[in-house]
Amino acid sequence: MADKKSFLLPDLGEGLPDATVVEWFVKVGDTIKLDEPLVSMETAKAVVEVPSPVSGKVLKLAGGAGDVIVTGTMLAEFEVDPNLPQRAEGQDTGHHHGPSKGTGSQAPSDGDKVVASDEGGEIAETGKPAPKAKSEEREDSGTVVGAMQSSDAVRSEQAVAVGGVKAMPAVRAQARKLGVDIARVRGTGADGVVTMDDVKRAAADGSAKPGAAPVGGGLAPTRASVGAEASPAAAARTALSASGKPMRTQPPSVSVTGQPEQLKGVRRNMARVMADAHAKVVPTTLSDDADIHAWTPGNDVTGRLVRAIVAACKGVPALNAWFDGDKLTRTLHPHVDIGIAVDTDDGLFVPALRNADVLDARGVRQAINRLRAQVEDRSIPASELSGYTISLSNFGMFAGRYATPVIVPPTVAIVAAGRGRHQITPVIGGFESHKVIPLSLTFDHRACTGGEAARFLKAMLDDLALPQ
Repeated sequence: MADKKSFLLPDLGEGLPDATVVEWFVKVGDTIKLDEPLVSMETAKAVVEVPSPVSGKVLKLAGGAGDVIVTGTMLAEFEVDPNLPQRAEGQDTGHHHGPSKGTGSQAPSDGDKVVASDEGGEIAETGKPAPKAKSEEREDSGTVVGAMQSSDAVRSEQAVAVGGVKAMPAVRAQARKLGVDIARVRGTGADGVVTMDDVKRAAADGSAKPGAAPVGGGLAPTRASVGAEASPAAAARTALSASGKPMRTQPPSVSVTGQPEQLKGVRRNMARVMADAHAKVVPTTLSDDADIHAWTPGNDVTGRLVRAIVAACKGVPALNAWFDGDKLTRTLHPHVDIGIAVDTDDGLFVPALRNADVLDARGVRQAINRLRAQVEDRSIPASELSGYTISLSNFGMFAGRYATPVIVPPTVAIVAAGRGRHQITPVIGGFESHKVIPLSLTFDHRACTGGEAARFLKAMLDDLALPQ
């Protein structure tokens, strides 16, 4: 009897309870070799490729593109071929089938290779699973919006050739999202690798529209297509019913054409983190307007906001801190790492602007541009998405004056900047039109007093009032 082996979805290095199928590189009946690409999966921070843990025939695949697979459940089933290379006994990897709390050691810095296993365990130099110290505690390893536990696995995305096309998993996912046939895109990267810019360019000029349906079931239907199939008359909607009377909105219990959309990846994690933050934090918000009338031309708004936060952190360190609500302990930080909220179509990312207190204006701008670019092409390292000491949301670049932004533990404060406007300001001898930036400071009242928060906000206002 042939040896069958089930491959369970491993923890892909973030401690999340599930991941979303982006693309299968095989179909049922195919033969795959050990460590060849099996599937690309989207998690809260990246699209990663999962290699095959065995060599053999594919018997089952769990779900299709767009389906959410729970960590630790069956991802694929194989009929092991003893005549093909197999992993040596005991060579399991550092994948875990669920969040691991308080255990683990630092991942090795070299290798950066993902090796699949259907069981957990960390590879030691001897090839045997390394023991785990119960007393070791892992630091918060990553957030998109907030903190997530991570496993010991070291993952590295590499461009691999699938169907004759070399591309990173994130690039393939973006091509699928933009409706681009990646096989028709001319790669400009090293060795002909298709880059994110190549895909965006093809989407813009329409030179690589998809042709026939992809192998393996194709993409999951979009919301628009689902709605169209459910209601052929959707395109000819009218405000009147067939009897000529005004239409009424149906109650929630009645079936509608719009289909529920399952949250995936970044948005799925954001929903979890926001709910957790709402349950754990005691938020209070102070608001005021920063008068920037004295600014000289050339001031960078975000750069000035970062500088003002740094100045306020030095004057009132209580808000540049972490708070443990269970142990009632507070950690004040001598350095200032600012979490910069970055809005994307996939959801909210919060990369950390490291050592903002030692950067000049040019250094701040360069660092922010780098982080935004990495977020956009989903190449942002997990280490850049955690460990910030205070947060900034510059939502005013879109719209809005004041806000009550959400604090994500363990941080205790977040600054939100609204849309700048002009207002009439009384001065000696009359009135002037001054430009102001609305500021909202939300702080965890368990860790900070109202006086500390008010002094922090005052320090920001004073710094922003300076000409340059």
